[in-house]
Amino acid sequence: MRNLIIAGILTAVSSVPAGAGEPVAYINPFIGTTNFGTTNPGALCPNGLMSVTPFNVMGSDLNVYDKDARWWSTPYEYHNRFFTGFSHVNLSGVGCPDLGSLLLMPTSGELCVDYKQYGSEYTLEEAHPGYYANHLTRYGIDTEVSATLRSSIARFTYTQGGESHVLLNLGEGLTNESGATVRKVSDTEYEGSKLLGGFCYYNRQGVFPIYFVIRVDKKPIQSGYWKKQRPMTGVEAEWDPDNGKYKIYSRYAKEMSGDDIGVYFTYQTQPGEQIQVQIGVSFVSTENARQNLDNEQQGFQFDRVAHQARQQWNDILSRVEVEGGSDEQKTIFYTALYHMLIHPNILQDVNGQYPAMESQQILTTKHNRYTVFSLWDTFRNVHPFFTLVYPQMQLDMAQSLIDMYNEWGWLPRWELYGNETLTMSGDPAIIMLADTWLRGLKGFDAETAYRAMVKSATAPGSENILRTDNDDYMKLGYVPLREQFDNSVSHALEYYLADFALSRFAADLGHKDDAKRFANRSLGYKHYYCKEYGTLRPLLPDGKFYSPFDPMQGINFEPAPGFHEGNAWNYTFYIPHDIDGLKRLMGGEKKFAAKLRKVFDENLYDPANEPDITYPYLFAQVKEEEWRTDSLVNVLLKKHFKNQPDGIPGNDDTGTMSAWAVFSMMGLYPDCPGIPRYTLTAPTFDRITLQLDPRYYKHETLVIECERPSADAIYVDRVEVDGKKLKGRFISHDELVNAGTLRFVLTNQKR
Repeated sequence: MRNLIIAGILTAVSSVPAGAGEPVAYINPFIGTTNFGTTNPGALCPNGLMSVTPFNVMGSDLNVYDKDARWWSTPYEYHNRFFTGFSHVNLSGVGCPDLGSLLLMPTSGELCVDYKQYGSEYTLEEAHPGYYANHLTRYGIDTEVSATLRSSIARFTYTQGGESHVLLNLGEGLTNESGATVRKVSDTEYEGSKLLGGFCYYNRQGVFPIYFVIRVDKKPIQSGYWKKQRPMTGVEAEWDPDNGKYKIYSRYAKEMSGDDIGVYFTYQTQPGEQIQVQIGVSFVSTENARQNLDNEQQGFQFDRVAHQARQQWNDILSRVEVEGGSDEQKTIFYTALYHMLIHPNILQDVNGQYPAMESQQILTTKHNRYTVFSLWDTFRNVHPFFTLVYPQMQLDMAQSLIDMYNEWGWLPRWELYGNETLTMSGDPAIIMLADTWLRGLKGFDAETAYRAMVKSATAPGSENILRTDNDDYMKLGYVPLREQFDNSVSHALEYYLADFALSRFAADLGHKDDAKRFANRSLGYKHYYCKEYGTLRPLLPDGKFYSPFDPMQGINFEPAPGFHEGNAWNYTFYIPHDIDGLKRLMGGEKKFAAKLRKVFDENLYDPANEPDITYPYLFAQVKEEEWRTDSLVNVLLKKHFKNQPDGIPGNDDTGTMSAWAVFSMMGLYPDCPGIPRYTLTAPTFDRITLQLDPRYYKHETLVIECERPSADAIYVDRVEVDGKKLKGRFISHDELVNAGTLRFVLTNQKR
């Protein structure tokens, strides 16, 4: 039975002892593992390159998901029961498949290398930060895995003994690519590479290799390869159609290449005997994979690795301490923070080498080089949180984007291991970099960043990787609908927000003319406002509105003219940089508020859709309606964020939904990128202490206190900064980090 309230069961895992009051005691890695949250309970370290995840989305009628894992974006679904191994290096909370390969599987009995036949049901599943375990019922094998930053370790206990095996399947996974090469180094070690690629099935993304080294701690009685491809001269055939089984290649072969290949180790184990397996990875070379493994693990010490991984999570999560509230609320909060710290990941090896962006070059970095930038999602709240709590990490991430520009000539949109996937829309790196700078973190190459921003904002569409429709945008002030489902309105809204952030960045750097130019461009959203419907509406090249138009079309992710993954209601208030201007377009503040209320009254709000996740906070910008922000945030937190597998309202988007919960439970939210401020609302906890980095901020701690006279006191009566009453519902980033204490006084009266 899976454990849902992790704080109560940590003592069940002897390898990972519990500590009273530790943040890791509240983590439930099973949150978000269904309802398309696409998180997984695998073992990893904070922002680590390596993750080790149970793979259960392929190959059996026992699965809720399709039997072909390549149709799914996660290696794990909570309700599935057919386990085919542990995948190494995975994505969390994404909507498209890739990676999820290097499948490591223990079996016993007659050797079988067909995953559809060797898979097993499992029980006794447990997961904690840096640790995962289950029991394979078919074989009576107890499995445990843990990880360092760039390597993994597994411990398999063969409770029944007899003929036993360790399999490494190099063909299957979530990636579209199945090719691999593997070579025997010794009786206990193999090395090789596996091809990855095809994120979101977008054919622009190149194929790229992951390099690996695998080691076992005991010499097998036999090891070798398998291969599902045409027969090769000098070795046995690989697939026997008569009995539907693989045949095994000679163990004397030195190397194997092709699609759907693998490696096996065979043992004669005693009941209760354990075998440990290590895998080191690199995106540079097998030599680096081995060096990563040797550097991060000295011998086979499973308990030590698991303990160190747990301690790394404790250290980073302890930067935020919450007091008061229930254990359930603490689990939701700390698990959300845990999810935020899975991506982006370090890319460089222990020697500093990494694959350059969109290049065959291998470069060396002196700072952490990060990868997996789902920027369309994370610029909204994940990176502002990093700026506040983990500023050095955020600066390294900002510099990573600038380095990508130096290597490739463009800032990224959705970067994956040195490849630009061009997933989603807009020019989000501009927003992330500008917002980081304007919040006071100025330790990156601003002039290079500025050149990169201006390039993508002004380059012609035929030459522009990020803004392919830039010619129309620059000429007309909007992006016209030229094909029925071209997402034109969504594209333009992202450009407006990017241009706004760029104008603020330009002004801060002293580029006054550019600041004015881009500020004016950011107001082009007004072209799309249709008084007839009271929403944004697609425009044709001649300036006329698209017809026939239904503002509800696009609900539940159905295609909609002009809008990406949503409808007009999900996007109409997505003008965070000019809410006052939007109010005027709608006929004044009262009509604006009435229309915004309609979104919530008629269930038009999508809590899992990035463009409208700030909607609850917009009431704070309407006089006498501020209380609605408190009420809505309170309701949405209770309704959509829970300590259970469906406890995230859809795709976590590499921590974006989790970041919404973390900020909201803290009582503040970054309502507009490029404006370094926070909207304030009632905190969930009585006291929150942020450990600030003294290298960047004046105070070492920021304390957020909350006076709550009763459980139904959910409305903000007043906010005090170091004892002085704050006017309004906003606090600047500078005011926040320079305040010793931010104190909320709540009431049960709507204020």
